[in-house]
Amino acid sequence: MKKSQSALTDLLTVMARLRSPTGCPWDREQDHMTLRTHAVEEVYELMDAIEAGDDHEMAEELGDLLLQVVFHCQLARERGAFDFEAVARRITEKLIRRHPHVFGDVKVKDVNEVWANWEQIKHAEKHGTKHARPSALDGIPKHLPALARAEKLVKKARKAALLDTHPTSRKLTRKQVAENLFDMAFYAQTNGWSAEELLRTETKRRERKLRKSEASGRKSD
Repeated sequence: MKKSQSALTDLLTVMARLRSPTGCPWDREQDHMTLRTHAVEEVYELMDAIEAGDDHEMAEELGDLLLQVVFHCQLARERGAFDFEAVARRITEKLIRRHPHVFGDVKVKDVNEVWANWEQIKHAEKHGTKHARPSALDGIPKHLPALARAEKLVKKARKAALLDTHPTSRKLTRKQVAENLFDMAFYAQTNGWSAEELLRTETKRRERKLRKSEASGRKSD
């Protein structure tokens, strides 16, 4: 490789070489589906490094995460779908478009207005396309861990005023909520159940109920 090449160009070159006919057998066998869980694992490892305050590990895990992006871009380039440049250009354009208070003449008072503008712009971008989100509950990744998905659903439902009652009138402290969550996981495990799957199933049921309420214009308990 030429020394004049940037580190990113070097990475893209190495990835293309690994996927070439004379490259690595393992890399050549991969596709988008076989790689889909690797990025999730790398994100969790990055989270560990961030929480540990370990800059060395953080840099390494960010590199591993970047590799997943580059790998998928190489696969897509081979299919004639898109490449790394297209991905980088798209996110750059999105950042500029969704920050009119920085790159335009829009004035904002606080972070709340920033988020409101972001959501409004995002809605306008997707409106009329196959990626449109007609429901206030749309846009929650289905493969999120069960608890994270439940929290996202509750947040969106409350923001859309689809939930306006508390599931219990009893006030709980943070410690009590934490203990209850652990106890539920313990109870499920001792009965041979998966707390993850139980919550995932219940969240799907609640989401169906909330969507029906949204469609009928009523709020759900």
